[in-house]
Amino acid sequence: MKILILGADGYLGWPTSIHFANAGHEVFAVDNLSKRKIELEYGVEPLERIKPFNERIKIWNASQNNKIQYLVADLLNYKVLYQIIENFRPETIVHYAEQPSAPYSMASREKAVFTQHNNVIGNLNLLFAMKKFCPNSHLIKLGTLGEYGTPNIDIEEGWLNVEHNGRKDRVLFPKKPGSFYHLSKVHDSSNIEFACRVWGLKCTDLNQGFVYGLTTDEIALDPENLATSFHYDAIFGTIINRFISQIACNKKMTVYGKGNQKRGFLNLADTINCVKIACNNPPNKGEFRVFNQFTEFCSLNEIANKIKIFADKKNIKAHISHIKNPRIEEEDHYYNPKNTSLISLGLNPIIFDEKEIEKIYKVVKKNQNLINIDTLNPDINWKN
Repeated sequence: MKILILGADGYLGWPTSIHFANAGHEVFAVDNLSKRKIELEYGVEPLERIKPFNERIKIWNASQNNKIQYLVADLLNYKVLYQIIENFRPETIVHYAEQPSAPYSMASREKAVFTQHNNVIGNLNLLFAMKKFCPNSHLIKLGTLGEYGTPNIDIEEGWLNVEHNGRKDRVLFPKKPGSFYHLSKVHDSSNIEFACRVWGLKCTDLNQGFVYGLTTDEIALDPENLATSFHYDAIFGTIINRFISQIACNKKMTVYGKGNQKRGFLNLADTINCVKIACNNPPNKGEFRVFNQFTEFCSLNEIANKIKIFADKKNIKAHISHIKNPRIEEEDHYYNPKNTSLISLGLNPIIFDEKEIEKIYKVVKKNQNLINIDTLNPDINWKN
């Protein structure tokens, strides 16, 4: 299969690219490298100093039979994007190419505008390119559970059957996003659903929980050269990755607010498995299909306590501290998202247990001297 990976240099995009290449697919990898610029701006480089985009693709191509084509390009440049789509004619497009940080999007007017312009306009350019050159391709767009917020009803997978004043309909699930980043994802979802309904495109929207972990089967082939961009900082780092990094450098795990906020999450390897399942089971023409992509959900306190139990057993110093929540969010709430679709299609989830914690801890501890402790705690406030 011909698979185009957009945002191929990122935490998720890189392991996705090498996974599909290793599986024998023809992969074209594209990235504009904007996240690397943000990393330098905020001093939040990944834990393991990953090689430049072109270098690690050359390393992959030199050691593996299935080569990856690549190009540094921006989806905002629709002419270049059109050329890529027209020449490659992908059968599947995996779309990660968006500014991925909620805190970054809340830092200032400029950061919010950049996030929404980059994400929404780039996505629109992609939809028009698909309509013109590959209307039968399957778009797999990475969304986020954060699009839903924390409603006081069960979170269905994208769609909701409603009855009002004696009439029934099926509508997109109401969204209550928590940042300008999450809002950009909502706009993307609405635009994609419209393109499917009006132009007959087909899309799987993966509303993903936060991801933890740092390895996959393909990364394990050469961890030094094929590592992905594992972040522990308060800009790009996800909760589990950040907590484990904090105990690795003898710092307290800092929980925002009460810590009763519930979130869905999954292992990095399961992200790849979910994308693969979606790729192998495309929707029908004109269908906008939504899968909630997570394997577990619980509160921040439960996550921190699980890591502390692991640390106590290993005689690792670990303490939990509650700090003022920089975000505007409910801290006591109902939360029950559904995730039956991917399970029914064969996903066998990796469970977040002490074994998975230890895998991450060992690598982080090994690279402890590279951790910039000044970036572990937030300095961007939603009210600023």
